[in-house]
Amino acid sequence: MRCELDWIKGRARLFPEQVAVIDDDQGKSFTYEELNERAINLANYFLSQGIQKGDRIALIAPNHVSYFDFLFSCAKIGAIFVPLNWRLSKGEQEYVLGDSKPKLIGVHQHFAGDCEWVKFEYSVLDIHDNEYIRKLPILGLNSESMPQSLDEPLAMMYTGGTTGKPKGVVLSHNSIIWNALNTIVSWNLTNEDTTLTTLPMFHAGGLNALSVPLLMCGGKVILSSTFDPEKAVEDLLHYQCTIVLFVPTMYHMIVRTKSFAEASFENMKVFLSGGAPCPKAVYEAFAGKGLLFKEGYGLTEAGPNNFYIDPYEAKEKQGSVGKAMMFNEVRVVDDEGKDVQVNEVGELLLKGNHTFEYYWNKPKATSESIENGWFHTGDLARRDDDGYVYIVGRKKEMIITGGENVYPLEVEHWLEAHEGISEVAVVGIPDEKWGEIVTAFISLNQGFSLTKEELQEYSRKKLTRYKNPKHFHFLEELPKTHVGKIDKQALKKNFINQ
Repeated sequence: MRCELDWIKGRARLFPEQVAVIDDDQGKSFTYEELNERAINLANYFLSQGIQKGDRIALIAPNHVSYFDFLFSCAKIGAIFVPLNWRLSKGEQEYVLGDSKPKLIGVHQHFAGDCEWVKFEYSVLDIHDNEYIRKLPILGLNSESMPQSLDEPLAMMYTGGTTGKPKGVVLSHNSIIWNALNTIVSWNLTNEDTTLTTLPMFHAGGLNALSVPLLMCGGKVILSSTFDPEKAVEDLLHYQCTIVLFVPTMYHMIVRTKSFAEASFENMKVFLSGGAPCPKAVYEAFAGKGLLFKEGYGLTEAGPNNFYIDPYEAKEKQGSVGKAMMFNEVRVVDDEGKDVQVNEVGELLLKGNHTFEYYWNKPKATSESIENGWFHTGDLARRDDDGYVYIVGRKKEMIITGGENVYPLEVEHWLEAHEGISEVAVVGIPDEKWGEIVTAFISLNQGFSLTKEELQEYSRKKLTRYKNPKHFHFLEELPKTHVGKIDKQALKKNFINQ
């Protein structure tokens, strides 16, 4: 099906002078008309460099307007936008580039020194500032007459690769547009909404969770290249933000700031958490201030938006991500693919136009993940009597000890409820006798001191015997992945190699 997919052109036509994006670092704002004009000029430059439909165009940059420039220009000419994870090592970046084979790479000046090696192997577009597009030679090519198909690739984002090589997740126009429409309709976003984007935009959570949906509905996106908890609160207040998404690690830091304690957040409709299950202590911090807070769930392969829960219901259904959004479906199944009963744990399956098309160069991985249109997430979940979904953990992270199943998230939530604990990760460590033993890695709040014996006694108050961690390990800080999640693979690897 061919149709007009250049929605940023349509938004610019309807509301040309409305502010779309503000670069907080530079204090520079961009209207919808300016965003569209920048995309046209950049698309024409790409065409002048011999870029053709299906070619990959990569970008390595902090949160910056160039992400929208590249995405919207690729949409105009049929190229595939590949945002690069700047937190990867050189070896990891070499793998991603070797896999995606971009015809051109945009390199922001912030990373110019670290990426000097790229210039010897790839064609590079230097991005010195917000005005880099004005300096490009424009040859008057017509990027406006290149219709695209819904199922044609628009972007490719690479997974974290914590259990293997990163996979290129191919998102079509269909995937990105339907994720945005689903989010707008289900979450009731309007052109009066404003968000702050501090999550890295090389990740689906930074680019597609709120930024693209808000631009589609005519809202405003504030870009910040770094995350500082005090500064984040100040920006939310200064720009009168109405909705925002952070990961639990960020909220963990935010709720401990002086700015958070003093702020009333009069303009904020709701705070969203995603990326990992959120500790109950964060829920309580927002409830204590009378602020609405709820969790979401998503993956690079699916949206990343999949569920909706009313913020008021989230208070009663604490820990639930809600129900499937308007235009997608959800199942929870056993190992034979049959739907499980209420409150039984099974694998979460997702279906909808917002899901990805395929893994780049990995047909086997694609066929293993998508069956009859259903995407097998690898996450474990359960449904309660009212149909609300709760994420229990990763299928691969489930611990089998002495023949009993232990879901780490249940143990983590109980341990995190202790006032002395800052962060916790529970993993299964191989053991000859038990198969695996439940092991907890813990960082303490400043000023607290706990012994292993005290924690064992505390865990026995709530948890069944086989769920109690047999070992506790204290760390100053738990390792994080490139997107701010606790890195359980690194914890297991470091422990086993000791």
